[in-house]
Amino acid sequence: MAKIKKKGTSGQAKNFITRTQAVRKLQISLPDFRRLCIYKGIYPREPRNKKKASKTSTPSTTFYYTKDIQYLLHEPILHKFRDHKALAKKIARSLGRGEVGDAARLEKTGRPRISLDHVIKERYPTFVDALRDLDDALSLLFLFANLPSTQTVPPKTIALCQRLCSEFQHYLIITHSLRKSFISIKGIYYQATIQGQDILWLVPHKFVQKVTGDVDFRIMGTFVDFYTTLLGFVNYRLYTSIGLVYPPKFNVNSDDKGGELDAFTLESSGIETTASIEGQANGHVDSEQEEGPTNGHDGSEEEKGHEVEQSDAQRHADEIGRLIAADPNDDRDDQIMQDEAPTDAIDEFVVQGEGGDVLDQPRQSDSEAGTLFAPYSFFLSRETPRQPLEFILRAFGCKRVSWDEVLGDGAFTHDEFDPSITHQVVDRPPVIQDDSIQIETATEGDDMESDAVSKPARSGRMPGRTYIQPQWIWDCINQGKLLRSDLYAPGATLPPHLSPWVKPTKNTYDPTVPLADQENSDEEGVEAEGLMDHNDAPAQVELDEDVDSINGHGMDVAGAGDSEDLSVDEEFGGFASDEAPDHGAAVEEDDDRTDYQRELEAEAAGLPYTIVGSAAAAAAASSSTNGGLAKKAARKRQEEEEELERRKMMMPKKKRKLYEKMAYSNKGKDDEARKLRGKRRMLEKM
Repeated sequence: MAKIKKKGTSGQAKNFITRTQAVRKLQISLPDFRRLCIYKGIYPREPRNKKKASKTSTPSTTFYYTKDIQYLLHEPILHKFRDHKALAKKIARSLGRGEVGDAARLEKTGRPRISLDHVIKERYPTFVDALRDLDDALSLLFLFANLPSTQTVPPKTIALCQRLCSEFQHYLIITHSLRKSFISIKGIYYQATIQGQDILWLVPHKFVQKVTGDVDFRIMGTFVDFYTTLLGFVNYRLYTSIGLVYPPKFNVNSDDKGGELDAFTLESSGIETTASIEGQANGHVDSEQEEGPTNGHDGSEEEKGHEVEQSDAQRHADEIGRLIAADPNDDRDDQIMQDEAPTDAIDEFVVQGEGGDVLDQPRQSDSEAGTLFAPYSFFLSRETPRQPLEFILRAFGCKRVSWDEVLGDGAFTHDEFDPSITHQVVDRPPVIQDDSIQIETATEGDDMESDAVSKPARSGRMPGRTYIQPQWIWDCINQGKLLRSDLYAPGATLPPHLSPWVKPTKNTYDPTVPLADQENSDEEGVEAEGLMDHNDAPAQVELDEDVDSINGHGMDVAGAGDSEDLSVDEEFGGFASDEAPDHGAAVEEDDDRTDYQRELEAEAAGLPYTIVGSAAAAAAASSSTNGGLAKKAARKRQEEEEELERRKMMMPKKKRKLYEKMAYSNKGKDDEARKLRGKRRMLEKM
């Protein structure tokens, strides 16, 4: 007889373990268990059958892999948690005995310190793995860097987050790794490319943040502890890869004055690595960076060897040049050289044929991103957001960023009237200056007159300077080129600010494309029909009023007054049925009969026929035209629906259900795009 298996020893019951069982097995509290799982990257799992995995009649809600909990038994952090628990008992015993000094001493010196260095090395075996997991880390650290200090968020944590974020921004500025940015309601999105990995994070706006009590900052603080360690490792690797000293020097006085990025001083380590050499070739290393020696030797012997190699290479090149010059009729090599000549332009993938695959276009190179704003000097007005603008401008090559003195320290200049400034960023409507006030103040003295000539008024503009709104900078970096500044002038209606990561697809609304290119034939027919109905409505109302006045024994004051102002030619307009378009013999006979009857009624009432006849003819023509367009559109839709139904009948049931789900989703997208096009159509008509 076979041995009977005991329940819960195989299958899902063995592979999964509940949270309560895991806490008991590790012999720690539930908050410490949460911290340990966050540090180690262990998350709850969902079994296929909760009843079989729970081992009890009541199905549990949270499960973990048994192997993951078994792996945590040998974690060094677990011993630190137990040491901390033992220390808490000692402090409580000292306080119970009244030994306050011993309790304070134990709390100050005996607290165990938890190091997460080994956890970072375990979870991220390679540096690329750490870069791939950097999105959430940067978003959370930038969030805590903008929070106010409270009991749940200590000032030390905020200062640490600010320092790490500023160091990461300095690396992006030096290497010109920033690629795109987008302003949203939540904050400002940034995307950078580091060693081929795209990193996207969110920075909140510089508003006063209100910390609410419904957020568990203990769990968020655990993530902050882990992410600060991770970003510290990443910053160290990034700085050393380009030959910089980490951590950079921090000036407390400059930071107190609002310097922020300017409070850090970057220094060269004096060791030129392979990555730094490549960075110098691509324009990565800042011009202010000092070049150190590669080693401690003099290098004279190496220089002599290089000179010998260069002389040999030059001799071979001269021989090849004589051979080419000896055959002047051979132009094939010249043609090949012209064809293979390097160009700075980036190749673009062109879609061949309608409905072809759309490939991702080549990205902007680092050298182009670093020289977009290089030849210009910017001044930021007081109402503009200084921190994101300074970061973006410096990351794209601008070396001279200035702002008002009230915005903080670290500007290139605080003088708004500096003639070297080429662009000024403003975010307020233009103010019309009263010339009389300027003339009156200028005549008070010679000094005032000289100041008025040399400098314009505060509300005026500097000649030769370009005034733009902040959106111009974001749109320029997203498109990789300088856009027209007149479209972003102060007070101008700005173009739509679109996300650079959302690409327009087929049958979706695209604000950058003209409305006529996006509408289909059915929508154009409906628009024309609605337009005709809207234009013919006053004529129809006027026709109804005239007929009512005729049936009401000629008591139409407006009609009688209008007949006196009409000319002799307008008193009798003839039969308007001849001018109407031919839409069939039956339609013509009905129109002739109704026009003749209306003419007789107009003569009996003493009214000119043109008021009634022309309106009736226009109404008949518009109704027949609209009816023809509507019938054609309805017939076309009916044929398409019938053909679609025939195709669906030949599909299996499973595929037909899937197709219906896809059609329902596409219909929702089409309806949303149609609504957006309708709104735009109404705005263009206004």
